[in-house]
Amino acid sequence: MGIKLKPSDLFNKYHKDVAHRDEPKFVGKPDPAPFNRDDIYEVIPLLEAVMDELGTLDGRVLNELEDIMLQEMPRFVERRDEVFDYLVETARDRFGWEKC
Repeated sequence: MGIKLKPSDLFNKYHKDVAHRDEPKFVGKPDPAPFNRDDIYEVIPLLEAVMDELGTLDGRVLNELEDIMLQEMPRFVERRDEVFDYLVETARDRFGWEKC
């Protein structure tokens, strides 16, 4: 699908970690790098990958993913690949979607 998100697509506001902006971001699993859930440069690529995996462009799903990430996801879920898996599985459970 290749969804592309812009900061204006997101419901929440995030900090910009400019010092780390040009470092590699999430492109798929495995990715053991730590995930910064407060950095827009980390959040956008990860949410794009989750939306692609779920096969949806629905803005309501995107907003729900943000809520899950910021309010429900435990802090011990730290690695990018763990965050990806957590968001995908939680969204599938929440929306009643089967794995394709």
